[in-house]
Formats: sequence, C-alpha cells, structure tokens
Amino acid sequence: MRFELFVAARYLKAKRRQAVVGVVTSISVAGVAAGVAALIIALAITNGMRRDLQDRLLGSSAHVELMRVQSDGIKDWRPLLERLRRVPHVTAAAPGLYGQVLVSRGPRAGFALIKGIIPAEERTVSNLLDTITAGSTKELEPEQPSAQSSTAGDPLPQPANSPYPPLVLGKDLAEQIGAQVGDSVLVTSPQGELTPLGLAPKYQRFRVVGIYHSGFYQYDAAMAFMRLADAQRLFSEPDLLSVISFKVDNLDRAPQIGRAIEQAAGKGFMTTNWMEQNRELFRALKLEQVVTFIVIALIVIVAALNILIALTMMVMEKTRDIAVLMSFGVQPGQIRRIFLMQGLLISILGTALGLLLGYLTAWAGGYYHFIHLSAEVYSIDTLPFAPRPLDGVIVSLVSIGISLLATLYPSSAAARVLPAEALRYE
Repeated sequence: MRFELFVAARYLKAKRRQAVVGVVTSISVAGVAAGVAALIIALAITNGMRRDLQDRLLGSSAHVELMRVQSDGIKDWRPLLERLRRVPHVTAAAPGLYGQVLVSRGPRAGFALIKGIIPAEERTVSNLLDTITAGSTKELEPEQPSAQSSTAGDPLPQPANSPYPPLVLGKDLAEQIGAQVGDSVLVTSPQGELTPLGLAPKYQRFRVVGIYHSGFYQYDAAMAFMRLADAQRLFSEPDLLSVISFKVDNLDRAPQIGRAIEQAAGKGFMTTNWMEQNRELFRALKLEQVVTFIVIALIVIVAALNILIALTMMVMEKTRDIAVLMSFGVQPGQIRRIFLMQGLLISILGTALGLLLGYLTAWAGGYYHFIHLSAEVYSIDTLPFAPRPLDGVIVSLVSIGISLLATLYPSSAAARVLPAEALRYE
C-alpha cells in the first residue's frame, strides 16, 4: 500500500479528539450515499417510463401508417395492400377504417375511436387484441371464410345467436359506460344520413364480445374495435379504408421506410410513423431526465460540502501530526495526497453504499410494482423501474469527481503547514 493511502486510511479509522469531526465524516458518507441512491432511482424511473411508454406505444400501434393526403379515403385498397407488403423492410400490413363515435348504454355514454379491422391481419401490426381480459375476439372473425368473401369485401356473417354485430371495448371505456361482455350498446356516428330535416346521426346497436386491457390509458379509455365490413356500413363508406398500418423490421429507420412506402403507393399518399406521432412525448421525457439529474445532483454537491468541512476540521486537528511528518522528511505533495485520498475514500465508500441501495430499491420497485399511479394522468398504472449499468458508471464518476473537487482546498491547506510554527508551543 502506498504511504499516502496508508496514512489516509489510518486517519479515517483513528479515534477523534473532537467527536464532531467523526460525526461530520459519517454525515458526508451518508450524504454521498443518499445522493447517489437518489440519482440511480430517479434515472431508473425515467428510463422505465420511457421504456414502458415506448413498448406499449409500439405494441399498441403500428410503426408506419399510410393514408390519403385528401380525406376521401383509400379506394381499391386490396391490390395496393398486396403491393405494399412487398416493400423492403415491411414485415406486415393491415387495413383499417377509423371513425369517431359515441358509445352509450342507457344513460351512460363515452366517446370512442372505432377502428374497423380484419382481426387476423390486425394482430400482425398491433397486440391490442391479444390483451383481452374478458370475452374473446372469436366473433370478429368470419364463421366460414371463403375465397370470394375474403377478396370481394362481402359483409361478414352474423352469429346465429345474436341480432347485433360484435364489438370489442377497452377496459376503461367499458367501465365508463357500465358495459360487460354480452351487453348491447348503442353506437352513434356523426357521419349520418341526409334527411329533409337536415343531417341525422346514424346509430346502430352492437354486442360487446370482448374487453381488452393494455395498461395504456389512452387506448383503454377511447379505443374500440369492430369488423371492417361493419365499420364501413356504420360510416357509410362502402369498401373504403382510412389507413393502412405497417410493421417494419427496424424501428429506428421507420421514417426512411415510410418514404419508401409513399413512393410505392404513388401520388396522393402520405405516411406517419411512431417517431413523428410521439416526438413531443419522448422529448419531454428526455428533458425530464436531464432536469432530474441536475436537481438531484445537488444532494451530492451538499455532501461534497460536508466532505470539505470534515477534511478542513481534520487538517486543524492533525496540524501537529502533519508537522511531525514533515519534520521526518515527508514532502508537501505527499501531505496533499494524503488528504486527497481521504476525500476519495469517503466518496468511494458513500458511492458504493449509494449504488447498492439505489439498485436494490430499483430492482424491488420493478419486480414487485408496489408504487401505483393514476392511469388517467400517467398513461400507465404502476411506476416502472429500468436501472442501467451505464447510469451507475456516470453517477459514480460525477459523485467522485465532485467529491474530489471538495478536497482541493483542505489538502492544499494541509500542504502549507509550517512545521516550526505548528510545533512551537508543543
């Protein structure tokens, strides 16, 4: 062991003539540990929020969506769909028809975004239909599909035991209107029929056959699914689509793949992708992560001030010992390094304790999900934790760096001690 490190370790373990020095040193270690643990937990939460939101968004929505520039919908979509499925990097494609409606059951009602789908194809681009918690999506499928019905867009056959077409609701939407599997609900579309008295909304009864729960509030509270043919009848849009959804093999290249899809589709089409649709959300999360790091780093700075105070008091307590060492030939540079290493030992000990506490807390939070959130506010129902090893490295470097800066003054003061002056009255 180097001489400076040996003396520094002995100084930290030695009994104090002044108890306050030991107390301040212990507070310094605890302060560094608290700051590091808080930083690890905060970064784990922000990383978890970003991860969960991104995973749920990408799982619940398509990577790229194609639509018409004008709002007249996509006609003759079957040959277009088959052609676009062959675009490089496109792994799946599914047709869809969107429309805003009012879903009501008795006196209770809620607004919803209806999507008309072909379930087997929709599952290739979204996993919302795989999160069914009550009922099933079996009745959304054709009972006996034929080649003619699958290519000509004929209405799907109705179940023999129900006069109403099937509908799948999100969990929060179903709770809002008080609907359960098997109940009939009234769906009212503003795209109504023109009558002598003006435009009259079009309404139709549907039967709830399934309720899904994705955990993403924006979908669970405002999204419903019905068969594509039923949606076309409800919105009076015969054999028309509003969007073609795509899944791609490289999420980071979604904008470039979207442009390739536009070129393959021809003039009059445009695409959006998951990055464009959620840019502001992820930008806000990144800003929140930076601000959180800066704010909580103040705890480490306060702990570094405690290290400065502790080392300054230790220099005052060890003035005679420093003078004796210097009279034995110890150089001022070595004295400086002794106190630098004392500060380093304090910061390393505090950082190690903080990393252990922070990662254990983050692991427990991610495993047991003991912190619940309001899904209406945060879009997710539990607080996610996603600790990363890289965050530990960055936090450790910042903590140790700030602590070393705090040791510069007391170590320089120790190196300036004059042996003759220090020992004059001993």
